[in-house]
Amino acid sequence: MFRIFGPPGTGKTTTLLDMVDKALSAGVPANTIAFLAFTRKAATEAKERAAQRFKLDPKHDLPYFRTLHSLALQCSDIQKDQIMQDEHYKELSNSMGVSIVSQVWSDFSEDITDISSTNDPILGIINLARLRKVDLREQYNQSSLEKDWTTVKYVDKCLSEYKKAYRLYDFTDMLEQFVISAEFNCPRFSMTFLDEAQDLSPLQWDIAYALDKKSEKMYAAGDDDQAIYRWAGADVDTFINLEGSSETLTQSHRVPKAVHFFAEKVARRINRRYPKTYKAKDALGLVSRISTVNELNMDRGSWLIMSQAGYVLNPVTADLRGSGYLFNYRGHRSISERISDAVNGWERLRQGDEVSGEVAKKIYSFMSSNVRIKRGFKRLTSVMDDDFMTLWVLQDRHGLLATEDMEWHVAMDKLPDTDRAYISKLLRKGEDFNKPPRITVSTIHGAKGGEADNVVLFTDLSPAAEEDMRLNPDDMHRVFYVGVTRTKDNLYIVEAEDANRSYDL
Repeated sequence: MFRIFGPPGTGKTTTLLDMVDKALSAGVPANTIAFLAFTRKAATEAKERAAQRFKLDPKHDLPYFRTLHSLALQCSDIQKDQIMQDEHYKELSNSMGVSIVSQVWSDFSEDITDISSTNDPILGIINLARLRKVDLREQYNQSSLEKDWTTVKYVDKCLSEYKKAYRLYDFTDMLEQFVISAEFNCPRFSMTFLDEAQDLSPLQWDIAYALDKKSEKMYAAGDDDQAIYRWAGADVDTFINLEGSSETLTQSHRVPKAVHFFAEKVARRINRRYPKTYKAKDALGLVSRISTVNELNMDRGSWLIMSQAGYVLNPVTADLRGSGYLFNYRGHRSISERISDAVNGWERLRQGDEVSGEVAKKIYSFMSSNVRIKRGFKRLTSVMDDDFMTLWVLQDRHGLLATEDMEWHVAMDKLPDTDRAYISKLLRKGEDFNKPPRITVSTIHGAKGGEADNVVLFTDLSPAAEEDMRLNPDDMHRVFYVGVTRTKDNLYIVEAEDANRSYDL
């Protein structure tokens, strides 16, 4: 297994895709190449690029560009209707007399770290023990779970018996089944590419070894310095100590010199790491310390505001709204697309343009019956989403009472006052809320893989993180290394509220 180490911004995934291109150009059959990623997005990117360049059918010619879980399902005898669903967990919960909450995926599109987790703490402990290949009692002893051991052991026993009785499988079962049956059920590959290998759990490493045996060439790409999912079972030490040759990508196209110098000081604190060096891009950049986010002018460029502790970000989002900035937080826009479409759609109608039926329905949803719309027309049931109509047509045929002299904040009288005030601030600020937000607010874990012109990094630690850092300092060094290296130009470090409970940057 050949390792490719990709420090921040060195184009690790792009390097793998270029290798795929080269193999296809050399005549390697497309259906003998496997490109395995943790997310459907990453696997789809590789599939679409190869399909477009070589005029391939992505579905039929590239069947092994997918996530690990979907490969495990594809190479097994497990049918989709045999996968544990919400109703199964509810039935099991009722029969046990113990409340458990499932979290089920049906399309394998999420991160493996998310698929491997659960909303239920008991199921989470059971699953994590299996991913780490450790005894359940050992995992329980290492956890802070408030449930007693007898209950955890009971749920584990009942879950196993339930799945066996009804021939059902969960996502971890798929991985275990693949390891057992790969010799017979997994096809042979000319080349296998495995991205983000530093995040593999011991069970997933078993899959990697099985794939290595079935592949003429196998490449595992990752960066141990960015391994921040040990809490989800990731086994970075295996990636570090893996036998075989390796290559390190040496030129970052993201990190500027000042930030690179700063990041390297963080990386040198990591005790368990593969030694590697890489060059910064040819720009100086800036590292600056600030007391509060309010010191910054965020009117231009992309911004990524991060913290280890999620609760630190709550006042930041309130400040951004108060200042009239559009942003993403926890995967959602600060103003919904539904509201954005409605506001912009109404203003287009006032200017004499057409809007689609879909947009018209969004506009109507923020108007009062008998005030802005005639009673009986609220849902626009006679209008198809792909119909197009003007303000006059809506007034003449679809019960619209609002008139063109009414601006959006008057016409859409059911808009919540907080949203109305926020949109007004956005417009005064000159924010174009039709476009993707320039500002993202995220935990460091949630921002892995992202980048921005400007990074704002809080150093505050949660009480649990402070304890984890005392026991496993490497984990926290890696977290803040990831945070620092999201920077394309300027890094702003926010002084912690409590210097005694913060990461020393």
